[in-house]
Amino acid sequence: MLYGVIKSRRSVRTYDGREVPRDVLSRIFEAARWAPSAHNAQPWRFIVIYERDVKRMLARAMADAWFEDLRRDGVSDQEALKIIEEESMRRFTESPVLIVVGLTMRDMDKYPDERRMRAEYTMAIQSVAAAVQNILLAAHLEGLGACWVCAPLFCQEVVKKTLKLPEEFEPQAILTLGYPVGECSPPPRKTLSEIVWVLTSEEGLTSWKI
Repeated sequence: MLYGVIKSRRSVRTYDGREVPRDVLSRIFEAARWAPSAHNAQPWRFIVIYERDVKRMLARAMADAWFEDLRRDGVSDQEALKIIEEESMRRFTESPVLIVVGLTMRDMDKYPDERRMRAEYTMAIQSVAAAVQNILLAAHLEGLGACWVCAPLFCQEVVKKTLKLPEEFEPQAILTLGYPVGECSPPPRKTLSEIVWVLTSEEGLTSWKI
């Protein structure tokens, strides 16, 4: 059953507008809570947004930051506005639920040197990603669709300021969530021989074969 859930999950961007019950969300967050984490620090934090006005406020603030980036990239104002409307404003405001995914270093180990602190930070990111994967799989099992959007990484301070988040809350992603419309085709996947190797002392690295 688990393999079926993993293989049939898709990134869903269109929803039918139905409300997602609170008990369903609780089960999904319970799945996130049991994700593995470095030192069992559980550095993930989640903010749930239902209100359309808050979604629009966040989408607008992020869109303004993205617009400036697109202009710096040489994209025309007209094209930039079109991209923002399709990829940011509509996607966020039409999603029944937004989940802002954050990271906190509060319970991670502390070191006096940058090298080990950088490693500790990476471990926290990996831990948060594991929790997000659990959310995506649990949502799919509940009949919901979701999409993992990493746009907050490009405007973390904008997200924090707009939502008045605690200083320790570092935005990592936004998950759109709702009941899906239509079917999503499976994306192409690399073969095992392209991503898995066996290392032996005699042959070195060889591609995985069944």
